[in-house]
Amino acid sequence: MNYKKTRVIRVILHKQITNFIQYLRVGRHYAINTQQAYKRDLEKLLVFTHKKSLSQWSNLTSEHLNLFVMEMRHQDNSARTIRRNLSSIRGFLAYLVNHEQLSNSCAIHLQSPKIDQNLPNILNYDNILLMLKPRSNTWLELRDVAMIEVMYSCGLRVSELVALNVNDVDLNQGFLRVIGKGAKVRHTPVGKAAQQAISRCLFDHSNHVLFVNRKQQRVSVRAVQNMVKKRALGAGIKVNVYPHMLRHTAATHFLQSSHDLRSTQEFLGHSSIKSTQVYIHLDFLELSKVYDQCHPRAKKS
Repeated sequence: MNYKKTRVIRVILHKQITNFIQYLRVGRHYAINTQQAYKRDLEKLLVFTHKKSLSQWSNLTSEHLNLFVMEMRHQDNSARTIRRNLSSIRGFLAYLVNHEQLSNSCAIHLQSPKIDQNLPNILNYDNILLMLKPRSNTWLELRDVAMIEVMYSCGLRVSELVALNVNDVDLNQGFLRVIGKGAKVRHTPVGKAAQQAISRCLFDHSNHVLFVNRKQQRVSVRAVQNMVKKRALGAGIKVNVYPHMLRHTAATHFLQSSHDLRSTQEFLGHSSIKSTQVYIHLDFLELSKVYDQCHPRAKKS
């Protein structure tokens, strides 16, 4: 889309927002502060539509709005601020529908975050690197690094991690066979960094279990929880770190890079996403391509 055309589109979209604000002033007699709040909220949406190369409001989908909300969360906006923004968007899209400028509103069923909702805690990438830094060359150290690498690189639940067997790993093809909730099986990509970490700790090929303890028994969920917490403290990370935080972090970093909710949904093995209530199956090869392009540990040597 060339610059001139893009500018024309932005002028048209902005004009519709201006008309809506005028409607709030003349038709609804809203206070000036309320009008300004609506304008600020909708100008944020306008910037978002420009980034997504949307040429008209009818191109805006519920998936786009969920990404918009996700971006607001990553910018540390409160749940109250997000709710107000969504209220402004709903009002604007309803106005377009009522004035026959839009056939239907994609915001009708969009759920607002609860005011007291606790958003997932995540780590930044520098903290991930600190936790992945080997402190010795012992088998136990290599195993711990591999477990953290796999949880982060593959977005695994701790229960999925400890259930892995050696034959669930295909390092040649670069994927894991994961048994998720409800015994649901999925195949998730494994980046180069995770492949190398797994290879370094696989000394005993006679054991069918991938991650074992000193007694060569399957490592427990509690042991992984304690290891993650201890490792984070040893790396100087001040917050309480737990295995599921690595999954939240993986999902956030994947989504921030890909801006693709459907790929993220498949990556995490979710059967549905409440915020979108959309499930679109992705071909594994397509998922692998998105993973290689988007996950920061996919090609780390």
